[in-house]
Amino acid sequence: MSSILELKNVSKRFTKKSDFATKLTRTFGAGAPDETVHAVDQMSLTIERGEVVGLVGESGCGKSTLGRVVVGIHPPSAGERWWKGRLVTTMSAAEKRVMQLQIQMIFQDPYASLNPRYRVADIIGEAPAVHGLISRQEKVDYVASMMQQVGLDPALSKRFPHQFSGGQRARIGIARALAVKPEFLVCDEAVAALDVSIQAQVLNLFIDLRKKFDLTYLFISHDLGVVKHLSDRVVIMYLGRVVEVGATEALFAEANHPYTQALLAEVPQLTVRQKKFAAIKGEIPSPLNPPGGCHFHPRCPRAMARCSVEQPLLREIAPLRFSACHLNGS
Repeated sequence: MSSILELKNVSKRFTKKSDFATKLTRTFGAGAPDETVHAVDQMSLTIERGEVVGLVGESGCGKSTLGRVVVGIHPPSAGERWWKGRLVTTMSAAEKRVMQLQIQMIFQDPYASLNPRYRVADIIGEAPAVHGLISRQEKVDYVASMMQQVGLDPALSKRFPHQFSGGQRARIGIARALAVKPEFLVCDEAVAALDVSIQAQVLNLFIDLRKKFDLTYLFISHDLGVVKHLSDRVVIMYLGRVVEVGATEALFAEANHPYTQALLAEVPQLTVRQKKFAAIKGEIPSPLNPPGGCHFHPRCPRAMARCSVEQPLLREIAPLRFSACHLNGS
């Protein structure tokens, strides 16, 4: 396999701009400084062509922001984004337009991400027509083909999004992404809003589409069961940083990082009887003021004095296994 996407030390920060009164008071030595959210902090990630990478972490850890950086919705505040071996910032405008079609995103809410004033035929068919992938005359047949690919009846193409169920809207979102013939899909909690039975259908659809169209996925989820079912490799994220990376089977069999161990310990299992579930103590710290050293140390049961002052580096602990923890030695 060859690398299709690579992030090198990527950070994303959001700074709230001060109003005039705050700026004025600051000139006289009063007033609060600008608030900066450290959503993604020096994150590196490589995704090989054809693989499915699961990105896991608690709500607020920066998963969705990272997905938007990958797609290009948010430019990185620092670091580099590489696509097929090319640094994105060195590409021409025409090359960037092609890349933007090749990377598509499927959003979490299958209703809010669809234009309620557009019929399904326009939601799916407008982008490929505008970008010259199909002619206007081909639009009807092309939309029908895309709807069939995701298990929808083409006869429903004249309906509006509110006339569909949640599962059907999720399929419309998938069809819209596939319509521009992408190579890489970022799926941001794409099944989180669906009932369990519908989740299974949509996950199986993702598996079938991967084989049929030779797709690469970055599958963002907080549901470890979903990630285990779909992913080849798993990336565990905590407060904007990668804490562990490994092949799905190896990581689930023997997690290394204390945060990964805590996440896996909370997954319900039918084979385990009378197990007492204990949530990870405390809450995820605010990205406005992340703790120093290892971000997980305030909640870690195995934290040492070193953890609060020194950031652990992501290092290889076994072939193709990486972890960022001082317990591994350095």
